[in-house]
Amino acid sequence: MYVPTVFTEVDHDAITALLDRHPLATLVLVHDGRAQVDHIPFARLAGVNAGESLVAHVSKSNDTWRLIGEGCEAVLVFTGASAYVSPSLYPSKRSTHEVVPTWNYATVHLRGRITCSHERTVKLDIVERLTHMMESGRREPWAVSDAPASYIEKMLAGIVALQFDIETSTAKFKASQNRSIEDRHGVIDGLAKDSATQEAARIAADRVARS
Repeated sequence: MYVPTVFTEVDHDAITALLDRHPLATLVLVHDGRAQVDHIPFARLAGVNAGESLVAHVSKSNDTWRLIGEGCEAVLVFTGASAYVSPSLYPSKRSTHEVVPTWNYATVHLRGRITCSHERTVKLDIVERLTHMMESGRREPWAVSDAPASYIEKMLAGIVALQFDIETSTAKFKASQNRSIEDRHGVIDGLAKDSATQEAARIAADRVARS
């Protein structure tokens, strides 16, 4: 991934927050010389530093776990907030007109090794962990124990557990840091007006506050 220094993100809390808000990862494997891509939600066991891990599960009918075999190199790509940035949002447009459109976005790439497991206890722990992560913010969160035990056992028999062990982490938060402070505030104000881009506005505002 191309990451100019100005867009490099190293704040651990910001990176983990992106993974927690946007857990659906693009998993990339190379098998027999061909890139294999899948989309799977992952949960952190701890942080996102080298040596730490994330977990997920897939259906037994999904060939991804067969490609993994006893373990292989892989990349997880997490994509967070993104937004088109119109030149009209820059105050400098009115004076110079030397502006062009761009796209702001936040993404994290994790490189490491991925393995799979068929152990029931491992699968149950991952299902409960993912469920808690996704349900914890709900007024009436659903729990695995809400379903009949026999049904859960049937579901567990149909999945395979995945564990991704991190070797390197690269984060890029492109949030107009290369623009003047006036233009950055113009982007923040413009994106904040649309509910679809408010998270991108928040990220840009946070980078202004930290600069």
